[in-house]
Parts: sequence; C-alpha cells; structure tokens
Amino acid sequence: MVGPFQGLVGAVLGAAAARCAYTLLTRRDADPAPDGARAWRRTNYRGRVVTLHQGPALASGVCAASLLAPGLTPRVRAVCALAAAGAAGFGAYDDLFGSADARGIRGHLGALARGRVTTGLVKMAGIGATGVAAASLLRRPAAETVMDGVLIAAGANLVNLFDLRPGRAAKVCLLAAAPLLASPAAPAVGPAVGAAAALLPDDLAERSMLGDAGANALGAALGAAAVARAPRPVRGAVLAAVLALTLASERTSFSRVIERFPTLRRLDRWGRCA
Repeated sequence: MVGPFQGLVGAVLGAAAARCAYTLLTRRDADPAPDGARAWRRTNYRGRVVTLHQGPALASGVCAASLLAPGLTPRVRAVCALAAAGAAGFGAYDDLFGSADARGIRGHLGALARGRVTTGLVKMAGIGATGVAAASLLRRPAAETVMDGVLIAAGANLVNLFDLRPGRAAKVCLLAAAPLLASPAAPAVGPAVGAAAALLPDDLAERSMLGDAGANALGAALGAAAVARAPRPVRGAVLAAVLALTLASERTSFSRVIERFPTLRRLDRWGRCA
C-alpha cells in the first residue's frame, strides 16, 4: 500500500500546486487593460471568452508535485518535470503565436513541403526533443531511449487532440490514469491526476481551457510516468496504441465518434454548462 499512498500524496500536492498557480495567474484576467492578460484569452467553441492560464497552472502543479512527492527517485523526478515543462513551454508558444491554418501532422508537413515552418511543427519538434532529453535521464540503451522519448511526445500530442470540448482531455486522462493510483506507478502518475482533477471544474464551467500548453503537458506527464515505471513490453504496447489513435485522428474526428455512441456522448457532456 506504500505506492498508492505515495500516489495519493502526489495527487494532493499536484492539486494544491495547480490551484495556487491558477489563482495567481488568473488575477491578471480581472483587469482588461494589460496586453499580457489579453494574450492569454481565447473564444471557445460556444463563443465564450476563457483564459488559457489553466495550461501553465496545470504544468506548474505537475512539475512542483513531481519534484516534491514521495516515492520517486531523483532521476524519475527529473524525467517527469522536464517532460511536462518542455511540453508546456512549446505548447504555450503555439498557443500565443500559432494560427489555425495548418492542423494535424499532415497539415504541418504539407506546410513544410511548401516552404513554411508552422508554429505547430516547431512545437512538435520541440516536444520530441525534450521528450528524448527527459528519457535519456534514465540512462537506458539508445534505441530504448528514443522509443521512450517518442512515447512522451506522442502522449503529449494525443491528449491535445482530445482538447476540443470543455473537460474532454482531462476526463480522458483521468479515466486512463486514475486506476493507476492503485498500482506501483502511483507515485509517478499522482501529480498529473491531481492537477488535472483540481482544474477540471473551471474547464467544465468554461472559465478556462487547457490550450496546447496544458494538454501537451498533461499528455507528456502521463507518458513520462509510463516511461519511468512500466516495463519495456508495456511501454511498447502503449506507444503502439497512442500512435494508432493519432493516425486514426488524421482520418476520423474523435468528436464524431463520441457523438455516435450514447455512453461516450453522456460522459463527454457530463458537468458542462451546455
């Protein structure tokens, strides 16, 4: 029971740190004057103005809890913190300076073929690089390190693909990761679970959204937890599943699939304003 208890402590720390960071960041949103505050505002799919500060707050909570929570070795702490921070940083870059001209892997590669480097492509390359850098801290063989880095980056990208409706990305991650709080992986998973759960009410209420910074950080954090705790065959299976879903998203809309099945539709809409 030591692992689950340590995971619970990590989740509490992640939740507390994320809420504190969110409170501090959103204080600026109350003042309409500063340009910096306006840069972090977006109009969501229903036309409501929300803040993107949820993303940096989540990443801050994950990083702080990963560094402070019990049950993690120094190397694993560094892996989890670097993966989340790198994904959040490049995600924030895309949030603030990107455009919707190119979407998906095909869109960004197509733009590159036409001689244009999109912010999304920079983000993908940056998260890939920080993912490999984080994985290298575990000092595994080169091929395994590359596989682990790809898993971190692919996880970051996949969670971002779900961030199209309030609360959806966080719900997917919580459903996938919360059961792991009862496993040996609990100490590594706890910070991400706690941070995501703490900020979910604001997401559902359409006061904030994860944005690329938050969704990428959440996916990278869960990928890093898998890299740090799961045996190689399990990591390979998880990577295959993540890549399969990513490739499927290039042809099929996750939103259409969710709307097609009543159970998924009800779960997706649970807790939303509308």
